[in-house]
Order: sequence, then structure tokens, then C-alpha cells
Amino acid sequence: MSASRWSPGCPWASSFGRVSALPLARLPPPALSCYAAEPLQGITSVTSDRLHAQHIEYRRIVVKVGSNLLTAGTDSLNAAAMAAVVEQIAAIRELGAQVVVVSSGAIAAGRHRLGDAEQGHDVPSRQVLAAVGQSRLMSVWDELFELRGIVVAQALLTRGDLVDRLGYLNARTTLLGLIERGVVPIVNENDVVSSDEIRDSKIGDNDNLSAEVANLVDADLLLILTDIAGLYSTDPRQDPNAQLIAEVTRIDDVIARAAQGAPGERGTGGMATKVQAARTATSAGVHVVICDGSAADIVRRIAGGEVAGTHFLPTADRVESRRRHLLSALQSRGRLVVDDGAARALEFDGKSLLPAGILRVEGEFQRGDVVRILTAQGRDIASGTASYAAADIERVRGQRSDRIAEVLGYEYGEEVVHRNNLVLL
Repeated sequence: MSASRWSPGCPWASSFGRVSALPLARLPPPALSCYAAEPLQGITSVTSDRLHAQHIEYRRIVVKVGSNLLTAGTDSLNAAAMAAVVEQIAAIRELGAQVVVVSSGAIAAGRHRLGDAEQGHDVPSRQVLAAVGQSRLMSVWDELFELRGIVVAQALLTRGDLVDRLGYLNARTTLLGLIERGVVPIVNENDVVSSDEIRDSKIGDNDNLSAEVANLVDADLLLILTDIAGLYSTDPRQDPNAQLIAEVTRIDDVIARAAQGAPGERGTGGMATKVQAARTATSAGVHVVICDGSAADIVRRIAGGEVAGTHFLPTADRVESRRRHLLSALQSRGRLVVDDGAARALEFDGKSLLPAGILRVEGEFQRGDVVRILTAQGRDIASGTASYAAADIERVRGQRSDRIAEVLGYEYGEEVVHRNNLVLL
């Protein structure tokens, strides 16, 4: 089953709108897939004949634009595809929406600029490509938004920026300040300094980054634009009978299995990372839609409440900032695996986590660090602040709380994770 894709060629005119241009000779040639190595030539204004939304259902929206959509299936940026996204964002902003864009594409832009399609398979090469491509990526976004009179701002984040509470608050304050001033933040991971080899530096993919940003700015909707219609029952690239899943009320094992598959050809995330991002965002009370970004007027339609793609419903009410911080998968320094009794007490009885219910301690963390709590079957059920370090929990796990002081020689309370410092997923 194939999803509709953007045509990589020119002209600029498309079903999304009309581009008023200077003579066609100055437009980027088709061989470059509407992407010019020099500043965009020939575009003087972007207008639309089709964006006629009368209302929006979501006020604050994070739009994640994937590499495959930005490149239209090629090895370079496709400015026509980007222009279509800009036009729709401009339209919903006129109706009162506030928008943050999480944009992939820096490495693809760098690869095209350096003229070597084979580059980018090892970490140093990808960092070089990102350094070259990020400025070009921002230049294209800036020029396209400027045609609609919209100011953009670049925000490059790493995992380290979001792990500690102070960094989280600084990033939040900056992004909210930009939004309140009518600026559209363009967010990307800072691949130049992020790597798997540097502890706590790398988020890993822009799907999860977009969920973190949605959490950070108290978004109502996270819209993940990709090159496939949504989440299918099985991989549609391999199974012609795969069925599109229109709505997900809970991300269970069935949904997790449906999301398994290889990452995108030009990106670092596949459907599994998108569902992982949906889990994080919906746990914070955010609606999530995964859809084909090349479908006509898709941003406007979904912002207006139309059903399209796969809609993940929030699994919790909106939570205050401090507790939203705990929901972030990036904050987790370790994991606590608990037995069925402890899982029930946490999920259904509103209890704290006691040492008696802990089966296993994973990772190295200190008192005050955020940990994930999982069932013995591997299902994430909660995230919270540990009252004890990993080494101490290892010594008291499986024992009654009244033995903590006896075993450790001190105690910080009978709970390993207090219910006031815990958020269910």
C-alpha cells in the first residue's frame, strides 16, 4: 500500500496554493527538486485559493515536519513542499493558532550543499552535514515565512538542555516568550554537539523531540507530518491488506506491535518513534495526530477538527508544569521494575511506590533523579522522582519499609517514589 508523495519537480504551482513569481527562468530548475543552493529566487509572494478554515479546534500546535516530507523523497530540500506547510501555518495563525515547528532536514540540506549523497553514515560526518545544512534549512524557512510577514526564530536543543529542571525552565520560558510575541520558533536537535557517545546529550530523533517540545510549551495538539497516512495495523509497505487505524485511546501492546518497522529512509525515526512520542505527549494531556503531510490542506483541516490520519487521544488531563517535567522520557536516569501488586497500587489505588514491590533496579541514578517505573512485562506505567539512589534501592528492594533504616543506617521516608512526585503514563 503506497501513500501519496510530493512530486519532487517544479513548477511551484501546486494544489496547495499559488506562488506569484518573477520570470520562470529565475526559478530553481527541476533537477534541483525546487531547492536552490543560493537564496530562493523568483518567489515574491505566496497566496492560497483553498485555505478557507472558519475556526480552529486547537489553540497551540506543535507541527513536526519529517525529513521525507521536506525532501519529497529526494536527497535535497524541496522548497515547494516547505512552502505548502508555511502557507497552511500562516492560514491557521490568522484564525488564532499559535504554532511551533519542529523541523528535520539539516543533514539532507548539508548533504546537498556539499554535493555528496554518500556522506552522513557515521557520527562525525552527520555532525558536519548538520553544521552545513542547518543554516540553509533555516534560510529556506525564514524566506518562506517572511513572504507571509511572519518572523521565525531558531531554537536548537539537546537532551542536556531538558534533563535538569533549570534548563527545562529556561527553554520553556524562551519558547513561550517567542510564541507570545507572534514569532514561530523553528526547533531542531543540535546535532553538531549531540551524539550517542556523549552522555545525556542526544535526544535521538525529532519525533521524540517534538513530544518534548509539545510538553514544554503546553501544546494542545502535536501534529506529526510524515510521508504515510498514519499508523496501520501492519506495515503497509509489506502488507497490502494493512488497515489505517483512525483513533487510538490507549497505546497498548497491540499498538506498539503495529508500529514496529524500519526507520525512514532519510530520517532517524520510524513509526515506532512516532508512537513513542505520542505516548509521551498524550500522557501530558496533548492530542497527537500522525498523518500524510502531503495531503491537501492537511494542517488546516486537522487544526479545524477534521478527522484524518491517526488521532491519539490524551490519556490524562492537562498537568501542571512541574509534573509535566516528570513525564519527559529524557529526564529518566534509570528504571524500576515492579511486581503486579505494586503496579495495581500505583495505577488504580493512587499509592506511593514502596520497596517491597520492586523486582529490579536498572541504571545508575541518585536521590532526586527521575526514574521510569515498569511492570515485569516491560510496560511503562509511571515516572517519578526517586527518594533514594539506585544503590540504596537495590539493597532494600523486596523488603518492608520499616527495614529501610535498619538496612541503610538512615532513611528519607518509607516510599521509594512518593505519590506526590509521581505521574502515571
